[in-house]
Amino acid sequence: MDSEKVYQMRFSQVYPLLVNKAVRKGRTPEEVNQVICWLTGYQPADIERAAAEDLRYGDFFRQAPHPNPARRQIKGVVCGVRVEEIEEPLMQEIRYLDKLVDELAKGKPMEKILRDS
Repeated sequence: MDSEKVYQMRFSQVYPLLVNKAVRKGRTPEEVNQVICWLTGYQPADIERAAAEDLRYGDFFRQAPHPNPARRQIKGVVCGVRVEEIEEPLMQEIRYLDKLVDELAKGKPMEKILRDS
C-alpha cells in the first residue's frame, strides 16, 4: 500500500482494527491504549477523542505530543519489513505501533513491550 494512502486513512478506521487484533488474542483495549500512550505521549482521553473525530492517521502521529525516545529500541519485522530500516520517518512511527500491537497480541509481557519501563 502506498504511504500516502496510509497517512490519509482515518484514525477512527485504524484504531478499532488495532484493538480487535489484541482483543482476539486475549488482551484488552486498555492495554492497546497503554501502548499508544507510551509510544506517542497521548493520554487515553486524547486517543478516544481522535477515534471519534475525523483525524487522519498520519496526522495522529505528526501531532503526537511526546514521542517516546525509547521507541528507537523497537526492532523486528512488520509486513515483511524491518521497522528499524524504514527510511521514511512517519511510516516508521506507524510501523512502530504495528510492531507493539503485534507483540501485545502474541502475549508478550507489557514490561517487555514498553522498552524503558
